Amino acid sequence: QVQLVDSGGGLVQPGGSLRLSCAASGSIFSIGAMGWYRQAPGKQCEWVADITASGGRTAYADSVKGRFTISRDNAKNTVYLQMNSLKPEDTAVYYCNAVINGLLNWGQGTQVTVSS
Repeated sequence: QVQLVDSGGGLVQPGGSLRLSCAASGSIFSIGAMGWYRQAPGKQCEWVADITASGGRTAYADSVKGRFTISRDNAKNTVYLQMNSLKPEDTAVYYCNAVINGLLNWGQGTQVTVSS
């Protein structure tokens, strides 16, 4: 049994920053690619960013490129999403995912609200 736990969300003013974390735990033999998605109210789930197993390659949605940075600490089985220059349109529930032991797993989500 494995588990992904998202954390770090909250309320922030436009232009502010937040760092999301997602930690994997349980019977883990391998963790492959990890990533983040988000879902705003009334909208479809949107891919945000992902990172390869080694951390050597990353990819971002155009809407967050240059503002968000994905990283991972394999010693801690954790992926991060540093979000800078936040905009109201970044408001959403953010979900991490990870390929653990060959299977795709999802976190429970963390709410990010960007508002003045």
